[in-house]
Amino acid sequence: MSAFGERISANTKQNTIRVEVAEWGDENEPMVLFATPLNAGEFTRLQKKHPNFLNNMTVEGLIDMLIMKAMDGEGNKAFDLGDKPVLMRQPVGLISNVAGQLMGDVASVEEAKKD
Repeated sequence: MSAFGERISANTKQNTIRVEVAEWGDENEPMVLFATPLNAGEFTRLQKKHPNFLNNMTVEGLIDMLIMKAMDGEGNKAFDLGDKPVLMRQPVGLISNVAGQLMGDVASVEEAKKD
C-alpha cells in the first residue's frame, strides 16, 4: 500500500450507527441493529444489482442493503438471504425508515461517490 493509502486507512473512522426497531422487538425491548456507514465498495455492489440505487430506491434495494449492512450488538450479520422473503413482507414505511437510518448521512449519488 502506498504512503497515502496507509494514511487514509489509519485515519478512516468506522462510526457505528445504532437503530432501535420497536416493531421487530419483543414486548420488553426493541430490536437493536448496528451498521457502519455505507462505503464506496458496498455502494458499487448495490448499484450493480439495483442501478441508480440512491436516486431511485426500490424496496428490494433497501432490503438488500439491510441484509448487507445490518449487524447485531456483537458485530455479526443480523440478516442473510434466507430472511429476504420475511423482510419483503414488512411494511414499506418500516423498511424505508430502518434502511434510511442504517445508511447514515448518504443522501445522493454524488455524496456516496465522495466516500
